[in-house]
Amino acid sequence: MAELSEDTAVTIPLRNLIAMIAFTSISTMAYFSIQERLNTLEHALDKTQMDIGANSEFRIKWPRGELGALPADARQDMLIEYTAGLVDKQITNSEDLLDDIHNLKLRLATLEKGISPE
Repeated sequence: MAELSEDTAVTIPLRNLIAMIAFTSISTMAYFSIQERLNTLEHALDKTQMDIGANSEFRIKWPRGELGALPADARQDMLIEYTAGLVDKQITNSEDLLDDIHNLKLRLATLEKGISPE
């Protein structure tokens, strides 16, 4: 077996040296490309999971009114309250009208009894 020392010469063909350098460069580029792709996919997964979580929270809290309301909802609520007030007024007016009709019938009945010949 040959002795190894500081003066030991190593001969390698130039094309083999270039091939080893090219292989190392390509391997390094491939490794970092794959690593970057994995980082990109993990980041996209994290963002997607955050969006899904926010969507779930929104889906649960929005119908309960815990996240506020749209301006259109507020306007619609005001219109519903206004319409309910009008309906209440109409009911009150119709009840008053029925009471007035009943009172008029009683007066007419009283007048008819008082006027009728006996």
